[in-house]
Amino acid sequence: MRLERSLPLLGLLLCAVFPLVSFLIGLSSQGEFLVEISGTTVTITCPLEDEGIQWDPSGKRGDTEERKFIIKDHDSTPANLSCSLGNKKRKLYLNARVCANCEELDALTVAGIISADLLITLGVLILVYYFSKGRKGRASAGGDSRPRGPKMQRPPPVPNPDYEPIRKGQREVYAGLESRGF
Repeated sequence: MRLERSLPLLGLLLCAVFPLVSFLIGLSSQGEFLVEISGTTVTITCPLEDEGIQWDPSGKRGDTEERKFIIKDHDSTPANLSCSLGNKKRKLYLNARVCANCEELDALTVAGIISADLLITLGVLILVYYFSKGRKGRASAGGDSRPRGPKMQRPPPVPNPDYEPIRKGQREVYAGLESRGF
């Protein structure tokens, strides 16, 4: 009963704390580069905020747009990049793997694929359950060829001759089993 009362409170707490945590994470990530990969194009955003940012691509060719450095036809080789504004300088070691023939999937497509897989699996489980439900009481056709009549009581099993009680006339059979003193 206590758990049922605490679940709404837990949900309310999560709804209140989650936006605060994501806001704090957003504040702490302002000092980091943002790297976006699309096909063979790599876009790097400098964490410095003002205009007039200078890029030092160290051998890489690319286009600059405000805070962004765009490398088209990247060949997956590692590179050292840096952006600077006045006396502030940020460095980045870029080791991005790109793929020309890869397809990008958005979150909605991935969620759709997972949902469809779960629904198909659930459908198969339901079909197996309903088709196996009626087979519980049936006897197999190849197992027993005797005709089955109304259910009758079985006679008691024949006792195993190894466990028969000792009779008066058979004591000598068990004479060798006396306990010996060691």
